[in-house]
Amino acid sequence: MKPPRKFFEPLAIGAPAPYRELPVRLERMIHFFPPHVEKMRAKAGDMAKNVDVLLGNLEDAIPADAKEAARAGFVEVAKAWNPECGTGLWTRVNCLNSPWFLDDVTTLVAEAGNKLDVVMLPKVEGPWDIHYLDQLLAQLEAKHQVKRPIMIHAILETALGVENVAAIAQASPRMHGMSLGPADLAASRGMKTTRVGGGHPFYGVLEDAKESAPRTLFQQDLWHYTVAKMVDACQSAGIKAFYGPFGDFSDNAACEAQFRNAFLLGCAGAWSLHPSQIEIAKNVFSPDVAEVLFARKILDAMPDGTGAVMIDGKMQDDATWKQAKVIVDLARAVAAKDSVMAEKYGL
Repeated sequence: MKPPRKFFEPLAIGAPAPYRELPVRLERMIHFFPPHVEKMRAKAGDMAKNVDVLLGNLEDAIPADAKEAARAGFVEVAKAWNPECGTGLWTRVNCLNSPWFLDDVTTLVAEAGNKLDVVMLPKVEGPWDIHYLDQLLAQLEAKHQVKRPIMIHAILETALGVENVAAIAQASPRMHGMSLGPADLAASRGMKTTRVGGGHPFYGVLEDAKESAPRTLFQQDLWHYTVAKMVDACQSAGIKAFYGPFGDFSDNAACEAQFRNAFLLGCAGAWSLHPSQIEIAKNVFSPDVAEVLFARKILDAMPDGTGAVMIDGKMQDDATWKQAKVIVDLARAVAAKDSVMAEKYGL
């Protein structure tokens, strides 16, 4: 393990110094688009106005014969990108053992390194995967005179990755966060589901038998354990946790329920794969107005965060002050980007 002084040293001469704290950004949704499709590239500027993060996808869902076109298409979008727009520009590269990974990273840093905020790395299984990309990015940043460090976002989608989640979260100061990849994780675990995220009607708890009445099966969340474990690992390391994809575009109610579970457990955002999911993520990962107003009451009543007070018949102390601060800090980030929500929050 590196000692603290070494942990924050650049890994290549001339590479930018790593961040010591994550940049403060609103990231309620990571919106995916296929850069090999010309009409989607043409919409990138308009999409950027409506999302917190726009991600050019180079991996799953991109046909093998379109990988190079997707890479070139993302470079085209990045070159035209205005970093002052307030929206993050990310890419998901192909996995480490693919024939496209090395060209993905070398090309993107060379041609778009000063526009690219985050590289999303699929199928991360341990800190060794992060260490490799960390060193490679530093060498390329130095070579191409990139001014700020490109961050790494890991996708948690194998059983081994879940086993090593804490070590992954702490592997590098480049770590931005982690997303749950439920489809690949289900296959890796041998789970018996073909759904991409969400629940399963057969996964539940059966209530006790009752006389002359059918027993009810209460559906449970397949992903609760993994999301909670990921959130603990990320929060402990000072990085962000995200829910990944929800594949059923016809069931917005179920998508909202899954996103809300993730939000309540501590996730900062989720992926949006379809335009309808943008508004769902925006609504779910923006704190409720009534909660914000009550949280502000707590902060106003306890300016230094100590002691205990009664507000609306409920006792508040330093622990609830910390909870209130989480909510109000998020509300301030939302308000800075959304004037309608700013008015509702009174910020």
